[in-house]
Formats: sequence, structure tokens, C-alpha cells
Amino acid sequence: MRVLVTGATSLLGQTVARQLIERGTDVAVLQRGPSGLDAKEHLGDITDPAVVARAVTGADAVVHVAARVAVVGPWKDFQRINVNGTRIVLEAARAAGASRFVQVSSPSVAHSGMSLVGASAAPADPGGARGHYARSKALAEQAVLAAPDMAVLAVRPHLVWGPGDTQLIGRIVERARRGRLAVVGSGMALIDTTYIDNAADAIIAALDKAPDLSGRALVISNGEPRPVRELFDRIATAAAVESSRLKVPAAVAWLGGALAERVWNCTGRTGDPPMTSFMAEQLSTAHWFDQRETRQLLGWTPAVPLDEGFRRLTAWYQADC
Repeated sequence: MRVLVTGATSLLGQTVARQLIERGTDVAVLQRGPSGLDAKEHLGDITDPAVVARAVTGADAVVHVAARVAVVGPWKDFQRINVNGTRIVLEAARAAGASRFVQVSSPSVAHSGMSLVGASAAPADPGGARGHYARSKALAEQAVLAAPDMAVLAVRPHLVWGPGDTQLIGRIVERARRGRLAVVGSGMALIDTTYIDNAADAIIAALDKAPDLSGRALVISNGEPRPVRELFDRIATAAAVESSRLKVPAAVAWLGGALAERVWNCTGRTGDPPMTSFMAEQLSTAHWFDQRETRQLLGWTPAVPLDEGFRRLTAWYQADC
């Protein structure tokens, strides 16, 4: 089977592609810059139909990881990449005769801001999704799961992290170094995360099982929820920086985040604001998922427990010093 992986310069996309290569799969990748992988490489944007058509030629399956991941920014940017780009990749895959399509989605597509305690994968809800990223990913997931003539599956890894991660880990460590890492609310809300190798394993399992599970959406996590404060402390310890000493009431964080979003969007500022309303919700409410059905359907269990993941993260930071 020949597999096209999009977004192979991201931590998750690169890990998926590398694991496929290591098991002997014929892999092609599509992203804007060189990936450094031993795979047939296509450079370009997923919103360019000609580039996508060339990349997907001869592919039996597509793992679509490429996306705009940001906490702020104009809707048109999220729509162009996450919605329109996904549709372009999907239609090109169908036209090329690919039989399987795995959409890497996000649990945020079905999160309306309330606590999620042992939740299952609810249907994507663009109307209730919080923020441009979540809404755009919800629309993209709906388009994929409605596609005819292909085995389609949406996988929603929850808060993926690991050595080299610039999204979750990088942002937390940078804020801790500047003394700006704040615990929102009590810091005791239980949150589950997904170690990078486990996320990639699950996506590949989904690729293998797609014909049997077509039309499904599955949330992926380590299945080891921990309080937010504990996660902050362990990430900071791994990076040898002081953990959070700031505490902000949830309501104050939400209002401050909403104001920051307006300022960033109105002024066109780049970079992350200190807080957003979505971040305040995520840091002050529980969100963890019942993994029993997902593991049974995929025939998959996480190979790297949370403690081992933090050991590897610590070793990575020590080697980088």
C-alpha cells in the first residue's frame, strides 16, 4: 500500500510518516518545506489543487495531518487551509482512486466549553465549537466523513506532546521561563494527553482498520488524566525551569482572554496572546475521554505510559543543553 502523509514537517505528521516507513510502507509526503524523511517528497500548499493532484497520484491511502494550528487569527486563514485545503486533498484522493482516507482531527470539534468527564467522541459541531481552529476542523471532519466511495475515518488525538513539540510543550516551557505560566482556577481539573508515539501508532492503526470503521470518529489519548497543575509541574521539571507560581480565577482568565483575542484580531498582531477564552476554558475544566471502545475498535493500546513519556522528555531537554 502506498500512503500519502500531508503535513510531514509537523511533529505528528513526521512521526506518522517515519513509523510507516519503518514498517516498510511506500510513503510519499506533502508539505511546504523539506521533511528530511526517506520518502518521495512533494513541496507545496494543500490549497493548491495541482500540487495536491501530483502528490496523491498512485496513492492507495491518505493520512491528512496538515492544518493551520493557532489560537488566534482571521477566520479566512483557518477556512482556506483547514476547510478548503482538506476538501482539495479529499477530492484529489478520490479522483486518484485512493480507497482510504484518515483525517487527523481534534476533540475540540465537539467541545462546547463544558467539562468532559469520561466522554465519548460526540459528532463534530461547527456551531458549538469554540474558536476558529475548532470550527474549521469540525467543518473539515464533516466533509471527510460524508465522502462517498472511500473508507473514511476521523482520529482526534487529544493534546499530543513529546520531545521536540513546539505547540503544547514549547509554549508551556517558554511561559514558565518568563514567569508567565498561570494556573487557571484551582489547577485540579483533570486533563488527558497523548504521547507522540502513541498518537502516531493509533493513526496507523486507524489506517489499517479504516475499511471496517468507515464513517467513525475516534478520540485518542493516553487514558491517564492528570490535574493541570501536575502536568505543568512535570513539564517544567523536565525542562529544568521553575513551574507556575501564578494563579488566576477562571472567570478573570476567560474575560482577559476574550479581550486579548479582540486586541490581537483587530490589530493583526502575530504570536500568541497571553490568554484566550478557549485557553481559559481548557485550563479550568476537565476534559478526558473513555478509551475502552477506541482501543477495542483499533486493536491498539498506548505503548508509552505518561511516566515514561516524561522521562523521555527530560532526557531530550538534557541532551539539548
